[in-house]
Amino acid sequence: MIASFTKAVAQLSDPQFRRSLLLGLLATVLVYILLYLGIGWGMARLSVFGIAWADRLTEVLGSLAIFVLTVLMFPSVVTLVLGFLLDDVAAAVERRYYPGLPPPRRQKLGEMTWGALRFALVTVAVNLVALPFALVLLFAGIGVAVYYAVNGYLLAREYFELVAWRRVEPTTADAMRRRHAVRLWLDGVAITFVSTLPVVNLVAPLIGTAVMVHEFENLRAKSNS
Repeated sequence: MIASFTKAVAQLSDPQFRRSLLLGLLATVLVYILLYLGIGWGMARLSVFGIAWADRLTEVLGSLAIFVLTVLMFPSVVTLVLGFLLDDVAAAVERRYYPGLPPPRRQKLGEMTWGALRFALVTVAVNLVALPFALVLLFAGIGVAVYYAVNGYLLAREYFELVAWRRVEPTTADAMRRRHAVRLWLDGVAITFVSTLPVVNLVAPLIGTAVMVHEFENLRAKSNS
């Protein structure tokens, strides 16, 4: 795992990595600009109290709250946008470290859609189940452990499927993921930790994808040996 993370961090200067990050940042900024324009237009026409100074104060406080919220959500939105660009990141890792690999398998639209939908459903279900436990355990001082445990599983699954489905059938990838569940979960916990670091969390999707490419190829090599 350490070797996979070392290689992933070392490749952050790769042109494809920089290109994906730049596109993710630009797309996020564009989304925010459109969001602010829409909210500004709506707030300017909002009249809650019918009193000029009260409505103006509401507009200012509302705009401030939205600004703080969007700043806090910026890394999450970047991560969401980068999700559509990570296939190119995986390809860049393969070109650099595994040049002998054949072209990736062609994924059907239905397969890709089902993969995304299934992950979304798993994410919602696991977090809903974990929420009451996390709230109770928070008072015992171990709520953070629940956060890392749950998100470690989710991120491990997300990134492993992203890279594995490029090379093998989903059923094969699922069997492989279950067989190496503990190792991949530890990878996911480490990726979760990186995702909590300010500024560094912007490149967490790139690191997570690169790490899983190395982990997948290492595990596949051991299975074939």
